[in-house]
Amino acid sequence: MTVTRRQFIERAMAASVGFAGLRVGLARGASLGALLADSGAGYGPLLPDPNKLLDLPAGFSYTVLSRAGQEMDDGLLVPGQHDGMAAFARPDGTTAIVCNHEIEMPAHRARTALGPDEARFDRVKPGLFYDPGRLARGGTTTTIYDTRKRQVSRRFMSLHGTVRNCAGGPTPWGSWLTCEETNDLRGSAMPGGFEQDHGYVFEVPSALDHPVEDPKPLKALGRFRHEAVCVDPRTGIVYLTEDMADGAIYRFIPHKPGELSRGGRLQALASKVRASLCTRNWADSPMKIPVGAKIPVRWIDLDDVEAPKDDLRLRAFAAGAARFARAEGMWFGHDRRTPDGGGEVFWACTTGGSAGVGQIWRYSPGAHEGQSGEADAPGTLELFIEPNDSKVIANADNLCVSPWGGLFVCEDSGLEVQRLIGVTPGGGCFPFAATTQSELAGVHASPDGRALFVNIQRPGTMLAIHGPFRSLNA
Repeated sequence: MTVTRRQFIERAMAASVGFAGLRVGLARGASLGALLADSGAGYGPLLPDPNKLLDLPAGFSYTVLSRAGQEMDDGLLVPGQHDGMAAFARPDGTTAIVCNHEIEMPAHRARTALGPDEARFDRVKPGLFYDPGRLARGGTTTTIYDTRKRQVSRRFMSLHGTVRNCAGGPTPWGSWLTCEETNDLRGSAMPGGFEQDHGYVFEVPSALDHPVEDPKPLKALGRFRHEAVCVDPRTGIVYLTEDMADGAIYRFIPHKPGELSRGGRLQALASKVRASLCTRNWADSPMKIPVGAKIPVRWIDLDDVEAPKDDLRLRAFAAGAARFARAEGMWFGHDRRTPDGGGEVFWACTTGGSAGVGQIWRYSPGAHEGQSGEADAPGTLELFIEPNDSKVIANADNLCVSPWGGLFVCEDSGLEVQRLIGVTPGGGCFPFAATTQSELAGVHASPDGRALFVNIQRPGTMLAIHGPFRSLNA
């Protein structure tokens, strides 16, 4: 049955917040003034950095934690292309920061941990590479940082032999899930380039003081152009994004929460109101989804999730799954709007919206998420913000839920100035940091709330920002 745009909105809203909420959402989506922060929402104007690295508001400063090409404690070099990362508390009060390096060969040959001529290859013990092939030089580094002393005590390579480690996400049990944004196959490209298939998620425990030995991909989480993941600590369910213009949003229900290597069930998000819903809001989209509308969802089981052909999202869409415009950064947070502090998942769609400059979505898991009875109390999907103005947000990418309320969102716009944008719980936006070096990535707060970490991707710089952070929940 064909559902008209009016019926779509009425049914979706009737199942969630009602028409009053819709009017609020439409007002927020239509008014640029409502999206821009008022005088009290942000931290004031950005001040020029004399070192021309990162502009910040008054009272804030940064410490450089790593730069591409520095020698690390394991004798390797800090790789470039810093991307997604997360910070974890250590028993001694320091912080372990596990960072992705989006190395793609041969373009980034000069930025690998082994050096441009691979002179340091022999310093990596056999068995530490997932793929020793000449084109698999990505992975992760771990940096140990003292937020009180503002000092780095150790840096080392913690995962070897992967490709285009873009984003990922932290787990409640203290590991980093690093994602390959690729679909390269063994034997493809140049001879000896790839000795393993790629397009997987890998797990890197933050407590390790050495590289992951004999790395194994978590194949049950699917093979596709992975971008980011997050985990609901109550259920152990993993949510995943796909960086494709026609990508899907996935959910992985593990057989045993916290032990992803034991396998599970991979599913794709679909609207209960309209099959094969297009959420992009582009000019050719079948319908316009308003900001604030809440859409009840269902989840579609997927099979053959490790197929060599990169068609998982296409099969999902044909089965009724929703379509998203380059879903990238994703993060789980506790919903401050509910008495029990339930959960919510945020993700950015970099090229979503009528202007193609980005959307941020929010998913609220249902009371019986992933269990029997879920159909009677489904989770809901909401278009949180869609500014359609690059002055507000220009192509949202990595993001995190802030411990001070709201979100921090990295831009990847290709513009001369790349910013870190703060988003208040009500959807107001304000610039918090800016650079002319390259895109920002990997934003995440330290567990003790003393620092906000962020990367400048090219050539590769990791920073810790300190200053007078305050609550934005009022």
